[in-house]
Amino acid sequence: MKQRGFTLIEVLVALGIVAVALLAGLQATSALTTNALRQSNVLLAHICAENELVKMRLSKQMPNVGDSSQACEQAGQVLDVRVSVLPTPNPSFRRVDAQVFDGASPILRLSTVVGRW
Repeated sequence: MKQRGFTLIEVLVALGIVAVALLAGLQATSALTTNALRQSNVLLAHICAENELVKMRLSKQMPNVGDSSQACEQAGQVLDVRVSVLPTPNPSFRRVDAQVFDGASPILRLSTVVGRW
């Protein structure tokens, strides 16, 4: 009488194929999660940087040349915003860079030019 069913080798090959497919799915899920977290951080950093640049634009006086740092809390997360004001060849304008950090790692940098009223 002939036995029906799978051999041990066939079962091991099928198990290996399933393991590789599950590993690929896990890596794809991990990449999607990392990307979503990064996108969220960039959005919060953009809000913080825009707030600092708008403060400069709405100020009634020219910003002083130099660097400053402010804390910005968005969605329960505290980010560090470093603002750098640089002179330009035209004394009526200043370049303003706002760089946002999460701890020591930079997230985003925005720049604008501020002029006299």
